Amino acid sequence: MADTKREIERKYESDESGLPDLTGVAGVEAVVDKGVAQLDATYYDTVDERLAASSLTLRRRIGGSDAGWHLKFPVSPGVRDEIRAPLSDTLPDELAALVRSRVRDAELLPVVRLRSDRDVRDLLDAEGRLLAEVSVDAVHAERLSGGTGDVQWTEIEVELADGGDPVFLDKVEKRLRKAGVRPSKSASKLARALAETAPKKPDPAPLEDPVTAGDHVLAYVRIQRDAIVELDPAVRQDVEDSVHSMRVATRRMRSTFKSYGTVLDRSVTDPIGDELKWLAGELGVDRDREVLNERLTAALDEVPQALVNGPIAERLAMWAGERPGGASDRLIGVLDSRRYLTLLDTLDALIADPPVLKAAGQKPEKVLSKAVRKDFGKVTGLVEQALDLEPGTDRDVAVHEARKKTKRTRYAAEAAHPALGKPTKDLVKSMKALQNLLGEHQDSVMARGTLRELSAVAHVAGESAFTYGLLYGREEQRAAAVEAELPGFWDGVKDGASAL
Repeated sequence: MADTKREIERKYESDESGLPDLTGVAGVEAVVDKGVAQLDATYYDTVDERLAASSLTLRRRIGGSDAGWHLKFPVSPGVRDEIRAPLSDTLPDELAALVRSRVRDAELLPVVRLRSDRDVRDLLDAEGRLLAEVSVDAVHAERLSGGTGDVQWTEIEVELADGGDPVFLDKVEKRLRKAGVRPSKSASKLARALAETAPKKPDPAPLEDPVTAGDHVLAYVRIQRDAIVELDPAVRQDVEDSVHSMRVATRRMRSTFKSYGTVLDRSVTDPIGDELKWLAGELGVDRDREVLNERLTAALDEVPQALVNGPIAERLAMWAGERPGGASDRLIGVLDSRRYLTLLDTLDALIADPPVLKAAGQKPEKVLSKAVRKDFGKVTGLVEQALDLEPGTDRDVAVHEARKKTKRTRYAAEAAHPALGKPTKDLVKSMKALQNLLGEHQDSVMARGTLRELSAVAHVAGESAFTYGLLYGREEQRAAAVEAELPGFWDGVKDGASAL
């Protein structure tokens, strides 16, 4: 069974002088020698080093206190989440799943073997609590595939104790720098080993800043592709907000294909958009019900107990279903499916060889602003149509359609913002606010539909439907409040959009 540990550490270059005296570091009462450990780690990656390209490391290590399989994801400079699984001869399935969005059908091979003699010191405070572990690592790196030769070096590693204050690492670094020790140029031992044992080849051409309309659209599409791939492990681990974030990335990309149909050929992007819609739908199956259940449960909590007739909370819980302690088996199946992995390959291929049209080579000011204005015009028509309708089903549908086009306009403006500047930044802000307002209306519509279903079930069971009716009435009031606010709000949006 895998477990996760947040690793906060810093690495430094070292020479023959070894570790400077750290007894003078503020807060350190004692430096305890823990002896020398022999570590032997084999790192795995694809032939084209896809994990390394994403700053991921996957290793099987023996020796030391944490022998086993370790998979590390970058969080921020010097901070990584390390997922550990027990030592075994083959890669555990749970770790293999977390790299599947990067690896796909490629084979994971041993690429580097690192053998280290680790001389460890514990830094303790006055109460004997561990502040940090400091080690001097004598490293021997051997290239196993994709390069030749071996290399040796010595480095100092300072790892913060679990729950420690990262500010303490600044104090240690101050002492190390005073002794002439400097931060390592490599982010990890693996990165240094790969760099120093790789075959000589030309440096890759740096990504140039977007210039044309096509450059800007593709840059935005690339960001969404990267988000989907990078969020995959978080979705599998049921990290908070990860499902929603991946779903938004699919929507952003699909919307961009539609908004910028003069830039990217829709005969190519529409089928991809259909697959993105499928993925968004699969991601939303559990999420939509979860959000609606939270809304109805919160609304029920606001009802005086004297007005709660019947097992309302129990009915809501049954309707929502018991949610497992991780991503559902159904969702994991989606992420492991051939259809999903093919979609990721298709997105890679689109970015590598984009189906650009003539407008892609033109200046962004003209092409992008025209697309954004066109989307905003559609929002205008739908909002004004909704305002002209009487309250009821037709207005509910019109408001929902306006909300969808509002999101599309927001995403089009996001893509255009690097080229068009402040006007699109302001439009993104106003479209987000409008989206939230119209979303509150749609949530009320969905809540009322669910309440009707639940009240019908309760009635058949011989239970009182009074409280369902009360909640229904309150949802009607919430929708009516949105409809009353919308005209004035919309006038402000139109005024703000005049700069486009």
